[in-house]
Amino acid sequence: MELIIDILKITIPGLIVAIAMYKLVQNQNERDYKLRLLQLKQKNGEVVVPIRLQAYERIVLLLERITPSNLLLRVSGSGHTGSDYHRMLLSEIRNEFSHNMSQQIYMSEQAWQQVKHAREEVVNLINRTYQEMPDKSKGTDLAKRILESILATETDPTARAITFVKQEIAQVF
Repeated sequence: MELIIDILKITIPGLIVAIAMYKLVQNQNERDYKLRLLQLKQKNGEVVVPIRLQAYERIVLLLERITPSNLLLRVSGSGHTGSDYHRMLLSEIRNEFSHNMSQQIYMSEQAWQQVKHAREEVVNLINRTYQEMPDKSKGTDLAKRILESILATETDPTARAITFVKQEIAQVF
């Protein structure tokens, strides 16, 4: 019986020390893992943040370029028929949008939906205005009618999306 008590006197403190050491090592490993993870996130942040900012900049530039007043200044309607100018405007919007589509991976789904909605509104405005034009109209007449339509409704189809993107940038950064 004394032998069992002696064995327990030696074994129990040994087990307590072993368990305590195991817990200490486990806690140390967890701290090291969390520290490495934090350092990795920090390094990724240093790389990703500038890329995300550049993506937001490109999206705002896209929205500014397809804003009807800016688009009409950049793509001149003089010397073109109304139908040719209509196709040129839609082609310009399509090209701008497809050139910047990859930027969506750096922004929230809501921001990207706002960008898509703004593009659709601009396209719808141009299509609607074109359909209201007489058959033999000139490109300059279409441009004038588009601008008149914007002034009459007092809404810029891209303004809401630009504001949303700017707000998201402010929240993220």
